[in-house]
Amino acid sequence: MSDKPRRQLVKALRLLQQTGMHLNLPLNASTTSEDELGDLRARIKHIVRLVNDSAKKASSMIFFVMYDIENDKVRRYVAKYLQRKGCVRIQKSVFLAEGERKIFDEIAATLLEVQQAYDNKDSLFVVPVSTDQINAMKIIGQGFDRDFFANPPNTIFI
Repeated sequence: MSDKPRRQLVKALRLLQQTGMHLNLPLNASTTSEDELGDLRARIKHIVRLVNDSAKKASSMIFFVMYDIENDKVRRYVAKYLQRKGCVRIQKSVFLAEGERKIFDEIAATLLEVQQAYDNKDSLFVVPVSTDQINAMKIIGQGFDRDFFANPPNTIFI
């Protein structure tokens, strides 16, 4: 890495520190492992809970954060930042969150600052979605019983 990209990366990491994203991660930490994603059923259960939560405030919103970040360090810092902000990792570079518009705007502004802090070809998306769109979502892949999460059976222990 030449000197200019290195300085830009240092600038981006300093910005991450200023936004509370500093986590003292080791410099040689590996990229995200599959284990960090958690159980698929738990991730799906979280999505269904968000959709079915009737106690939501009217000002609350559901949104996805998705990214393609080339630099491993920046990607790790961003993932940890999103998790601290209450976002739940759905896939390696896809997070789902529920919160006030203020949180949505804060996350979007922070990610914009990080992206602009160094020379890169990264792309980041912060996308609000309605509960109707979440309900219409199709999950393809590992088998699971969507009805089990959407309509859990009632069980009585005596």
